[in-house]
Amino acid sequence: MTTDRVARLRAQFAPLSIDSFLIQAPSNQRYLTGTSVEPGDGYVLVTQKRLVFITDARYETELKRTIPTIERVITRNYLQAVNDILTADGATVLGLEDTLPLRTFTWLDEHLTADPVPLANVVDDLRQVKDADELAAIQRATALTSQGVEALFTVLKPGMTERAAALWLTRWMQDHGATGVSFPTIVASGVRSAWPHGQASDKPLALHELVTIDCGFYVDGYTSDLTRTVALGNPGDAFKRAYTAVQTAQAKIMAAVRPGVTGGKLDQLGRDYLTAEGYGDAFIHGTGHGIGLDIHEGPNIGRGWPDRLEADQVITVEPGVYFPGRGGIRIEDDLQVTATGHTVLTTVPRNLIIL
Repeated sequence: MTTDRVARLRAQFAPLSIDSFLIQAPSNQRYLTGTSVEPGDGYVLVTQKRLVFITDARYETELKRTIPTIERVITRNYLQAVNDILTADGATVLGLEDTLPLRTFTWLDEHLTADPVPLANVVDDLRQVKDADELAAIQRATALTSQGVEALFTVLKPGMTERAAALWLTRWMQDHGATGVSFPTIVASGVRSAWPHGQASDKPLALHELVTIDCGFYVDGYTSDLTRTVALGNPGDAFKRAYTAVQTAQAKIMAAVRPGVTGGKLDQLGRDYLTAEGYGDAFIHGTGHGIGLDIHEGPNIGRGWPDRLEADQVITVEPGVYFPGRGGIRIEDDLQVTATGHTVLTTVPRNLIIL
């Protein structure tokens, strides 16, 4: 697997006019080697001849066990080691992740024997289309997250705080096999549900309020991303109508998910429908994004985005409407793009659930 991924990266060298590539982003390190270190604690270097993990003695024992077949250089002078390898391998143009800190780029620019060239999304783009093992891990993550959210519905009640609800879900997920969250679990109720990224607070849940739960959990290194908005008692006709509009918009978007369709087109389908229903100004974010090793990956499903879907990408579809001072609604599911269309991976009911 590592060999195939490194070969795919090397196949990009000629089109990019480089002959080597340096990786600091942990998710990209993990994708290419199967493991990673903390940002700033080392690099993965790919030349035409070698794949090398450069880090220090804190990781030596671990890497001997986790990546025994990959060449390792143990040093505190990471960047000098990069330069030494490039010189030994005769590399002349080094591609860099454009997210490297300026201080790091400045050192490389002043000391490398090769010319450093910042490039955007080189490994990230390779990660968009998932292989069978990645898809299986994401399927496990989405299935477990669906089970966890449905379990949370059985204990949500007025008086429970948002923070207690978020912690309950996290504990349940960890008890059942999740290894961590991909972002702080959002539980936003009442007027706070109008905050798309409102983190859980000490606010108690109250009768007749909407409650938005947005969560992502890792299983076997890959994440899910699921949102549901439920009501604690009858939320009123206005919110019911808005919920139906979001649910219908999401269904229209999901029905169009297939290879070749652009992210901009998917976004337009939902946005045009919500606008026709009178909610256009309330849909204030994009429609979705890719997921995998990170909670936000390509492709982008947003206004005007030209990204075209490909089979074996995994995306979210998450339209929402928000009414400041009143509340908000978002419904989000994870979809695997297939050769002929898509498969919905998350299984929590999408109709308005009144607890």
